[in-house]
Amino acid sequence: MDRTIYLIRHGKTKGNLEKRYIGTTDESLCGIGIEEIESRAYPAVDMVFASPMKRCIETADLIYPHMALSIIDELRETDFGQFEGKNYQDLEDDKAYEAWLETGGMGGFPGGESQQVVNIRTIVGFNKLLAESDGVKTVAAIVHGGTIMSLLSTLFGGEYYNYHVENGKGYSFDISSYGACSSLTARSFDR
Repeated sequence: MDRTIYLIRHGKTKGNLEKRYIGTTDESLCGIGIEEIESRAYPAVDMVFASPMKRCIETADLIYPHMALSIIDELRETDFGQFEGKNYQDLEDDKAYEAWLETGGMGGFPGGESQQVVNIRTIVGFNKLLAESDGVKTVAAIVHGGTIMSLLSTLFGGEYYNYHVENGKGYSFDISSYGACSSLTARSFDR
C-alpha cells in the first residue's frame, strides 16, 4: 500500500521572528505563529508524528487537536552548538561563524552537530515513522526546517538548502510499500 507523507514545519517562535539559530532551545510558538497555523487548511491524515520540541507538539495540537501524537526524538532540529540562540548580527565578527559560512553552511557546528550526523539521525527517525505507520495511508510529521531539508535532500537528492520551507508550510510525497519515494510536492497549506 502506498502512503502519503506530509512533512510540516512548526509554526513561528520568537526566535524564528528574530532569525536566530533555534535548535535545542525548547521555545513555544509565539502569537503570530499560532495565528498563522490557525489561518491555514491542512490535510486530513490518519496518523501524526512530531519532534519532541514544544514548538512541534504545539503545532501538531493546533492542526490535529483530536489525534494521538507519536513523538520521535530523532526528528528534532539540528544542534547548532555555540551558534544556538544567536542570529547573524550576533555572529558577524565570530571567527568560528566565518569559518562555518566558508563551508557553504554544510560544515559541522562548533560544539554541535555535523550535517552528516543530522542526516543519519533524521533517516533513523524517518525509518521509525515508517515502521510505526505501517498500513496507514496518510501521515503527517510536524518537524523542523532543518529536519525537512535533511530528510528530503537524503531521500530525493539535490542541495540541502533547496528544500528550505517557511514555518507552517511543508512538502508531501508518496512512498511505496517497497520504500520508493515519488511525487515530491511543496505545500503552502494556505486557504
